[in-house]
Amino acid sequence: MKDVLTVTELTRAIKNFLESAFDVIWVTGEISNLRRPGSGHVYFTLKDEGSQIRTVAFRNAADRIGFDLADGMKIVCRGKLNVYPARGEYQLIIDAAEPRGLGALQMAFEQLKERLGKEGLFDPSHKKDIPFLPEKIGVVTSPSGAAIRDILHITGRRFPSVDIIIAPAGVQGAEAPLEICDAISNLNSIGVDVIIVTRGGGSIEDLFCFNDERVARAIYSSKIPVISAVGHEIDFTIADFVADLRAPTPSAAAELVVPDRKNLIERTNRLNSRLIHICSASLRGLEDRLVFIIEGLRDPRGKIADLRMGLDDWYSRLSGGLRRTLEMYANSHCSANRVLIRLSPGTRIRELHREIENLKRELGVRAGFYMDNLKVILQKDMSVLDNLSPLSVLKRGFGIIRLPDGNIVRDVAMLAINSSVDVKVSSGSFKARVIKISQEQRNDREKI
Repeated sequence: MKDVLTVTELTRAIKNFLESAFDVIWVTGEISNLRRPGSGHVYFTLKDEGSQIRTVAFRNAADRIGFDLADGMKIVCRGKLNVYPARGEYQLIIDAAEPRGLGALQMAFEQLKERLGKEGLFDPSHKKDIPFLPEKIGVVTSPSGAAIRDILHITGRRFPSVDIIIAPAGVQGAEAPLEICDAISNLNSIGVDVIIVTRGGGSIEDLFCFNDERVARAIYSSKIPVISAVGHEIDFTIADFVADLRAPTPSAAAELVVPDRKNLIERTNRLNSRLIHICSASLRGLEDRLVFIIEGLRDPRGKIADLRMGLDDWYSRLSGGLRRTLEMYANSHCSANRVLIRLSPGTRIRELHREIENLKRELGVRAGFYMDNLKVILQKDMSVLDNLSPLSVLKRGFGIIRLPDGNIVRDVAMLAINSSVDVKVSSGSFKARVIKISQEQRNDREKI
């Protein structure tokens, strides 16, 4: 009777056979049924037109993939076959993946760029300054590529004494990101002044290793300034955004990292000539000043004598002025004493009393003279008033005629025949009656 296998034994035999028959394999297909549980592992189905296989990327591998897996995305992944005995199913366990096609690569690039940008890997405040004249330059690239030949040619022409240390690394393919990271780490341990990460031009697939997250973090963590010079001027990679300086081409990186020795020598000579000119002019000015000082100090005794005579002159002028001032104050003091002696209190009172008496007499005389003048003026005014008084007119034979209502008759038109009027004369008054009214051309009124 043939041997009978249990299900477990059969499954174990299949597992051992498959896993030993297939080592590391590359598989391409489209993602479907993607799941992301809380463990961080990623489960999905990889399929094509004719078949499908269960696929898993455990957390560590999923974190290393530089883009977000999604349903409908076509990828190329690397992994090993595995049989899960509990269900008797085989699956593919992957540790790396790349998008397939230009659209997928661009999408992966944008996804990684956005995520690293949010983490701050592109922040300008983190970027380090490139040294002006480095002594040692580390270059991470392929030793056989055109990029290193361009760099060596240009640096040798511009500044031959600069040391170039090449850190070999693949610049294309799945293994390139890890090799680039190791090369950057090795140059940091050796100790160079600046690092250039570079390769020549190529398609987006050829340059995609420089869009790897591991390369970006290696550049960001470098203690030495890093220049990224990947592809042509129109090519941009994640390494360009993380690096401290981006060069459009490898040749441009060489020109940026070292100055032109000839230009430096010419500039140094110009500065040296200018410095000599400035120093010479300053020395001439100092010499002229020294000569002037020497001439001024040639005979110090004569200068001292002049100063002494000037001092004596000022002393004499000051003494004379002080003496005249004291004499003036002394004379003023004597005059004040004489005034004070002459104007003692008793004497001053007597003088004031005499002045008051004199003023009284003068006031009396002036007041009498003023009163006499006022009397003469008053008599003249009284005489004028008397002549103008109505009583004086009446004494000359005139009378004043009034109507019964008291109004003075100034015109015959105010009178009527048989009307009664009052007549005032100088010695008294009487009543009269109008018996006739006549109008004269000279306006003379008939006496009544």
